[in-house]
Amino acid sequence: MSHKFKVRQMVRLAQPGISDTRTNSPTVYEVVRLMPADQTGEVSYRIKSGAIERAVREGEIRSA
Repeated sequence: MSHKFKVRQMVRLAQPGISDTRTNSPTVYEVVRLMPADQTGEVSYRIKSGAIERAVREGEIRSA
């Protein structure tokens, strides 16, 4: 499976968590690294917003 998003592309979480929904606008993250597929074949990304960096699967994010 190839990556849908590219490094430096801006994305949002498809289903924001509780802390993300408390603000009026969902957090925008920047893709900082493309990661390989997991056991299910879904590719992953490292995304960052300010000091917060996290790993997400492709199905968890969408274009900003």
